[in-house]
Amino acid sequence: VQLVESGGGSVQAGGSLRLSCATSGMTNGRYCMGWFRQSPGKEREGIAGIHYSPGRTRYIDSVKGRFTISKDDTTNTLYLSTNNLKPEDTGMYYCAARVCYYGTSIIFSASAFDYWGQGTQVTVS
Repeated sequence: VQLVESGGGSVQAGGSLRLSCATSGMTNGRYCMGWFRQSPGKEREGIAGIHYSPGRTRYIDSVKGRFTISKDDTTNTLYLSTNNLKPEDTGMYYCAARVCYYGTSIIFSASAFDYWGQGTQVTVS
């Protein structure tokens, strides 16, 4: 499994970015995926997650209503649409994947994820 993020950049507060995570090697499609953020001086935190079953997503409170996680199964791409960005959203953004099943909960524990991308930097000023 390989994950490659793109779409980061520098924006002013209130701006928007759409992050992408191109995936390969997920042959059976039964993966839960997530976006994690590591801000300067802080631990990596999960901010949005999505189950392979349609419509199952989860967000941390600080991004609810501003960020949207989605996936395109035809192109094997995970997205994170970010709106109304704030300086505290600054950090390295990583996508991650783990094998899951229909009853698996969407969780934000980084240790539960087996596959990681290299990250894409988002800077909000």
